[in-house]
Amino acid sequence: MSKRFEVVTRGGPPPVWAALRNEAQHVAAVEPSLASLINAVILKHGDLAAALSYQLARKLGDQELRAMSMREVAEEAYEGDPSIIDKAEADLRAVFERDPACKGYMQPFLFFKGFLSLQTHRVAHWLWSEGRETLALYLQSRMSELFQVDIHPAARIGAGVFLDHGTGVVIGETAVVGDDVSMLHGVTLGGTGAERGDRHPKIGKGVLLGAGAKVLGNIHIGDYAKIASGSVVLKPVPPGCTAAGVPARLVNCPTCDEPARTMDHTLADVVYDYVI
Repeated sequence: MSKRFEVVTRGGPPPVWAALRNEAQHVAAVEPSLASLINAVILKHGDLAAALSYQLARKLGDQELRAMSMREVAEEAYEGDPSIIDKAEADLRAVFERDPACKGYMQPFLFFKGFLSLQTHRVAHWLWSEGRETLALYLQSRMSELFQVDIHPAARIGAGVFLDHGTGVVIGETAVVGDDVSMLHGVTLGGTGAERGDRHPKIGKGVLLGAGAKVLGNIHIGDYAKIASGSVVLKPVPPGCTAAGVPARLVNCPTCDEPARTMDHTLADVVYDYVI
């Protein structure tokens, strides 16, 4: 299947839901063994919200929180905050555009842990904001069990976020992640001790966080910065800069224009000789 498996429209990118249905119809026709699944999860629904609530219910439902109850919770969240679906659309497009292994929208919608864990978090975050903390924490626990991704329900995450692979990602309670961020497996946005209050990182727009990167403490990572794989960052990083190493040092300022979109993990040849 080609990378650009999308319906064509004038005046901008194609609608995500239309492209997802278009792809699902094709796959159901050529892979009849999956036709029942694809019909149940995608084709029988009228919009992205209905399909996503069904998919999350199918994945997250268990003996304690039945699938039907989970679906009702998701639908309640989408009705209470329609921007959740807008963010889900942006997240799907982010996966499709940034992951070279992704051939369309159906793959992340059905199978990718990063996308599914992020959509679980968005429902849990709505519950948390409504004062329903116990159910929000229950969804966090299910997310961790199923997808190996642990995001506190209070964490604030923008739109168009890409969790590549997802496994091992940990995001703390007071963390903030801006729009269009990309992060790979094993990323930690954590604290530096047992203090309470605002204690987690603030990640700017368009930041790229490489595999295994650890950003710790109430520090700000500027817009379009890049954190190299395996780095430990304990101090702020200016916008447009790259930080690498343990402890992290500035490598080049500016870095590439939009590292989260290009997924450019390369480092400059010249390394500054001071620790940030």
